[in-house]
Amino acid sequence: MALKEPRRAALSVTHAVLVRVAAVVALVAVWELLVLARFWPPAVLPGPVQVWDQLLAASDSANGQGGYAGSTVVERLGVSLRRVGYGSAYGILVGVGLGLLMGLVPLIRAVAEPFVTFLRALPPLAYLSLLVIWFGIDEEPKVYLLVVAAFPPVAVATAAAVTGVNRQYVEAAHALGASRLGVVGTVVLPASAPEILTGVRLAVGVAYSSVVAAETVNGADGIGGMVLNAQRYNQTAVVLLGLVVIGVTGLLIDTAILALQRAVSPWRGRA
Repeated sequence: MALKEPRRAALSVTHAVLVRVAAVVALVAVWELLVLARFWPPAVLPGPVQVWDQLLAASDSANGQGGYAGSTVVERLGVSLRRVGYGSAYGILVGVGLGLLMGLVPLIRAVAEPFVTFLRALPPLAYLSLLVIWFGIDEEPKVYLLVVAAFPPVAVATAAAVTGVNRQYVEAAHALGASRLGVVGTVVLPASAPEILTGVRLAVGVAYSSVVAAETVNGADGIGGMVLNAQRYNQTAVVLLGLVVIGVTGLLIDTAILALQRAVSPWRGRA
């Protein structure tokens, strides 16, 4: 039985990967069929081959344009990922800290929860203009926008996880002489880690989906800036390329966080 479990898990992972690859192939095939059937003109819906050619052209720094408008796709992606990384990291730190306080102190939860819910309901573009007024048009408003977008999901998930910790574990730790801070570090946080990581997944996804909005202000050097610039000149293939790059890298980031979550809580999802 001990040998069968790893083999069964490996088969399950392989099956999941094959299903996802097949789904992507099917989607690309449907896309190509729609292009061949000419439901829309090429200017409206370029085919996968056109998007691939655009990727090659935008990745070539020696094509006379430095890639696309002075920067290659890899350089633009690096700039956007740096912004998302900073915004997500600060947002996660704020969210976990506030979520712990909300989960441990009912008064703080009663005061803070309406404000967190209010921020969750706001689309990023709604407060981007205010951030520009406050912090100018450099990197600060972009990162702060991603911070504000990222921390509410983490705060809500952390607060819910903390309030759901089994009280018997907490009481047992107190009975063994643990301090309140020690209980938080040795009982509350480990027990809440899976749900907190679920909030982190949501936060990173929200931050990454907000990067295009963040780069509407002096962000032409990022992948979102490339999409916006291409939209102005009706370069549909470039727009689709940017969306594909954002989607694929977002999927890879989400997969990495999911792997971390499974490593932290391998018992989840098992009978």
